[in-house]
Amino acid sequence: MNASVPPLTNNTPPLCYSINSPPFKHSPSIASAYFSSIFSFLGLTSNLIAFIVLIKSFRRTHSRSRSFFLIFLGGLVVTDFMGLLVTGSIVVSFHVTHFNWRQIDPNCHFCNFMGMSMVFYGLCPLLLGAAMAVERFIGINLPFARSTSMPKGRTVSMVLMVWLIAGCIALLPLLGVGSYHMQIPGSWCFFNISSEGNDLAFSLLFSLVGLTSIAVSFLLNTVSVVTLIKVCCGQDSTQRRRDHEVEMMLQLILIMVIASICWCPLLMYILMSAVTADPVKANAVLFCIRMATWNQILDPWIYIMWQGSLLRRVKNLYCTNCFIRRSSPGQIPTAMATLRHLEPNPGSLGIHPVSQGSPSENLPPA
Repeated sequence: MNASVPPLTNNTPPLCYSINSPPFKHSPSIASAYFSSIFSFLGLTSNLIAFIVLIKSFRRTHSRSRSFFLIFLGGLVVTDFMGLLVTGSIVVSFHVTHFNWRQIDPNCHFCNFMGMSMVFYGLCPLLLGAAMAVERFIGINLPFARSTSMPKGRTVSMVLMVWLIAGCIALLPLLGVGSYHMQIPGSWCFFNISSEGNDLAFSLLFSLVGLTSIAVSFLLNTVSVVTLIKVCCGQDSTQRRRDHEVEMMLQLILIMVIASICWCPLLMYILMSAVTADPVKANAVLFCIRMATWNQILDPWIYIMWQGSLLRRVKNLYCTNCFIRRSSPGQIPTAMATLRHLEPNPGSLGIHPVSQGSPSENLPPA
């Protein structure tokens, strides 16, 4: 019975090295190490500062909806930080030491771990962005559908559920749906982008989950923004001004825009490669991956800039202009007084008013 089974040979490479087998021919340029190190350090520092900012904001907030939103933002910052820490440490170590994956990881355990990390930390920001859009849509358009006594633990459970979904998707290649492979130039692992078999199924799953998350965020955020514009610029805007809602939507829109710019090239490239069966170009995938990684670096600056009141001034200016356009002529002086705090102080710029006396009083003495 055993004779019918073909014997395994030592020349058969493990699955993760069956397409691209290290070591690769590369020039030992220290520029790659510098680039990866600076890239990772900037992202980790930005997310750490953003996490401190969010903790201070969470302690000061008295709005329940604002606290829910900050919990989602905290989950997003933790995800981005851990993603850069895990994947960045592996990439930087490779560029510094140029280790041979076949020697340190003959059974593909390390490669599978990095592939799972790339998928998990890639999908989490997109899924969290969609979850935040759903929460804001319900809070703005269906305020009575959400109980005012909903505990904060339910929001934490939603963040944990997003992590669980992303983790389950990342585990699928280990169960036979897709496969993780070494990628050129040998510093990282990712799933095999292919138009055949189980690799096709996982390529479609990854790209469609990401694109659907972005589409859901765009649709729900658009509806929420239209609702807030009606509230801000409506006839009863003096009674229904909800400044904290506008602040949260501005942050959420910026998160969505950054995620769309950074992730759509990779998601569309994976989808088109899987559907059209075009050959996958290693340089194109590497470029798209680097663009997607910028999402983890740019996201925290939204919270840091907001803490510095840069975006808040934009919100105040927009809502005040809406009020001026909707006000009657008798109400415009009040609206202009609200807008006056945005103007710079002339004295701080070295500009001093000229006294309005008679022409003879303003002439120099003889």
